[in-house]
Amino acid sequence: MRGVTFKGNREAELREFPDPHAGPGEAVLRIRASGLCGTDLHRYRDAEPTEMITGHEPCGVVEELGPGAPPGLKLGDRVMCHHYEGCGVCEICSMGYEQLCPQGHVTFGGGTGHGANADYMICPSRTLVHLPDELSFEEGAAISCGTGTAWNGLNKMDVNGKDIVAVFGQGPVGLSGTLSAKAMGARVIAIDVMDERLRLATELGADHTINAASNDPVQAIRDLTGGQGATASLETSGNPIARQQTLSCLRPFARACYVGVGGPAEIDFNRDVIFKVLTVYGSWTFSKAELIEIARFFVDTKAPLDRLITHRYGLDQAIEAFQTFDGATTGKCVFVFD
Repeated sequence: MRGVTFKGNREAELREFPDPHAGPGEAVLRIRASGLCGTDLHRYRDAEPTEMITGHEPCGVVEELGPGAPPGLKLGDRVMCHHYEGCGVCEICSMGYEQLCPQGHVTFGGGTGHGANADYMICPSRTLVHLPDELSFEEGAAISCGTGTAWNGLNKMDVNGKDIVAVFGQGPVGLSGTLSAKAMGARVIAIDVMDERLRLATELGADHTINAASNDPVQAIRDLTGGQGATASLETSGNPIARQQTLSCLRPFARACYVGVGGPAEIDFNRDVIFKVLTVYGSWTFSKAELIEIARFFVDTKAPLDRLITHRYGLDQAIEAFQTFDGATTGKCVFVFD
């Protein structure tokens, strides 16, 4: 089978690998769609190569099942994968958060296990959940990490129609936050430094956009809210300055959630947290049960998740796909398979 790896220094490579076969408790997926995520770019830009197949947003059909598979799973099922493997038996794994297993974990497509930028992928069968018929494989791939990550951050803050939500960063995760917050009923302010992504944010429901390269987003948010500030904020970029502004733009008793991975940031906790009585959340993807809930949300709300996906590639276009995605002007980029 074919699989995409990184040679280092922004160079992707399509290589041949042996076809996988399912052992006890395992499943082989025939991949139908695999999304590119912002965290892929950390390893893509790194000087060190990776031997593991990339891609941690798997969506496809069950091709092969080993002994001990869950009874509700059968060959040909359309599935998403909760792309982590912990010990599977501790309290945290039993909660569906295998990425937080105290014994350590494998991330499929994240550098410690082979991922979904390939014709096939092997994983524990317990990590699979059914993809609703109403959602495409491409939408399922987006939900499997980036879109689900943004949704879960908003869900932690219980965002609703009373909120004014500032979403910092409008890459695929931030655009998913804009889309999801709008579907939750909120008024949404989208912040980025790229006009292309701000235009897409408007198409996905943003009520206001701010280019942080030419405007002070904290002041702009206050101007848009009668001087009060937003009631909730979601930080998706990992940028240290944006991490500060995520708190500074809020009114008293507001909530903030951080999902973007990046460098350290200096936070004035007295001014921006304690004296404003803020609630601050950290969120790392989601649990297996929440993956099911996220898919149900997009089915029930009919939020236009398909419009998030702006670029589709065959696996043999991997070099072009990562070069384009690295340019930071796209929406969601997805590998699609016949």
